[in-house]
Amino acid sequence: MGPFARESQGNCTTDSLPCSSDERTLTRKPAGHLHHSPDNQRPLYTLDVGFRSWQDRICRRTTGRRELREWAEVRRRKENERDTQAVARGLGSSPRLYQRALEILESQIENGEWPAEATLTETGIAARLGISRAPARRALAELEKTGLIARSDTRGYIVVGGRRRGRPRRGDKGSVETTAVKLTPQPSWERIYGTVESEIIARISFASWRVNEAELARHFGVSRTVARDVVSRLQQRGIVQKDDSSRWYAPALTAEHVGELYELRWILEPIALKKAAPNLPEGLLPRLHKNLTDAISRATEIGGETLDQLEHDLHVTLLSYCRNRALMQAIAFPQSLIIAHSFLYRWTSRLFPTEPFLPEHLEVLERLLAGKVADAAKALEKHLRVSRDRAMTRIQVIASGSQPDPLPYLERL
Repeated sequence: MGPFARESQGNCTTDSLPCSSDERTLTRKPAGHLHHSPDNQRPLYTLDVGFRSWQDRICRRTTGRRELREWAEVRRRKENERDTQAVARGLGSSPRLYQRALEILESQIENGEWPAEATLTETGIAARLGISRAPARRALAELEKTGLIARSDTRGYIVVGGRRRGRPRRGDKGSVETTAVKLTPQPSWERIYGTVESEIIARISFASWRVNEAELARHFGVSRTVARDVVSRLQQRGIVQKDDSSRWYAPALTAEHVGELYELRWILEPIALKKAAPNLPEGLLPRLHKNLTDAISRATEIGGETLDQLEHDLHVTLLSYCRNRALMQAIAFPQSLIIAHSFLYRWTSRLFPTEPFLPEHLEVLERLLAGKVADAAKALEKHLRVSRDRAMTRIQVIASGSQPDPLPYLERL
């Protein structure tokens, strides 16, 4: 029974408390209703505030607190089950904060950085790792299960599995000098974002796909809130959008869609390059130029990862120095193609003897180094125009191959 559920006893409704005989003659009405006396002769103008007595208030408060504790325990167990399921399936890109703290402490104890009989406290570990006490407390509890530490008779835990280095110094900041490590909490959505993005990008060469938030959460063992955050980030990067019914979908890389995105790019990116050029820090252009010439010198050997980085250097790093925020926001949507290219390059890196965009990028950088910003912008526009056809060739090669495995949160349209 919930904290506000009521039981019927005779003519009285109660909160698991007995009613007095006087209370049995009354009937509860909504607040502000007109109450009549038993003989129905003269009205009693009373306001029902929802509680009959101080015992009623205590009962409701106690029951509510108990059920809140039970609910928190159930939620904690479910989180543990989701974590276990995610790890078993190899999903997610990083462990939870307490798990990272646990791994660090295990390593430090096994390496002897925490000697036997050293004292570990929640406060000390939290301060040392730069985390709150909640993940520190859970990490210590999990560490106790491994047998490396045991509860102290006084406070905190003592190390029972470390190497002996003499009597430890006790203190609230920890007992010994260990390697300085600071952990920063990672948003829950980041743990699975990379996997979700890769799985969608790998499939949009074949078709458009409906994205189901509920199934996404269930597949990765996360909450609906986390799944919603992931989809929101995908929208920001131009990978998914909403249809007329406000449902999420990832549009296919059709010739029409790719053509529209590239048209936006060759209009907007040259403008952004002109605005970014005066703001480029000293040494950036020579460094990017060197990276590119090194790649050209071994053009037959480089793989998709290097090509992906060179694309990022020109189209993201350089343009990021444009201070027109509205323009950069407009560019972000068509640049979803850059994310798709990171997949295409890995699967079609041998489609051309050497990558055609390398000399095109070199022309842009050399004109910037010579101070010819307008010419560099024209070279960038030319590069993007010819890149459209190459992108479609890569997509067609991917689409003609084997079909991707089905995923529960993606429905083919």
